[in-house]
Amino acid sequence: MSLALVAPVVLAQTPQQGGRPQPIQPESWQIVVLANQARAAQGAGPLQWDPALAEAARQHCLRMAAEGPISHQYRGELDVSGRAGQAGAHFSLIEENVAYASTPVAVHEGWMHSQGHRENLLNPRVDRVGVAVVASRGMLYAVADYERAVPVLTQAQVEAGITGLLHARRVSVLRDAKLARAACATDSGIPRSSSGLQARFIMRWQDSDLTYLPQALLDNIASGQYRQAAVGSCPTQGQEGSFTAYRVAVLLYGTPNTNDLKPIY
Repeated sequence: MSLALVAPVVLAQTPQQGGRPQPIQPESWQIVVLANQARAAQGAGPLQWDPALAEAARQHCLRMAAEGPISHQYRGELDVSGRAGQAGAHFSLIEENVAYASTPVAVHEGWMHSQGHRENLLNPRVDRVGVAVVASRGMLYAVADYERAVPVLTQAQVEAGITGLLHARRVSVLRDAKLARAACATDSGIPRSSSGLQARFIMRWQDSDLTYLPQALLDNIASGQYRQAAVGSCPTQGQEGSFTAYRVAVLLYGTPNTNDLKPIY
């Protein structure tokens, strides 16, 4: 078996494409099937096909075939994060395996017998994959990009999700998000409301996972001092690379005054 590998790439961030679907190469799909069989044997969930990742993998695979020696990045080329983001992928973690072998089975076996590549392929944190295979010089060049996908949300969807988490904590949320959105766009301070209702605590954060509230916010809610909040989302700040994340601000108020702003329950 002829096989060439280079060290796998893993990039992570800590706290569907439109148009006509493209057909999946049989060789690429064979690599996905083999990967999912291996993942099932290890108790990891199956990888779903991601067209944006597949396009990023295809572009890099073409470059590998043109260059000859395989690599994760060539001169003048974006890294795997930049390539995937440019192709339209949304992720909080991204990994890449590359290989040069005689068959799709040889590609898979080579990755499974290389610790770093095996860890990428079996990583339970990734849930999407895109694979490209290019035949050149009588061999196959292969690229597999794996990601932890992040849903694409509008500002209103982000705010609605956080509102739901606050309701579960028995905190009502004000209808007007303008003040919280303004607070989200700043780095410090608690903006004053023209209504006279003044927030006593503010929490700003950005993350790709909006299924939970930060512990500092939960601790303040648990204190029993706050029963009303305002939620606002805004563009992320200081975001590096092409990772997807959302920025949120939550303002906490004391016991609601019915003469102030009307809450949503």
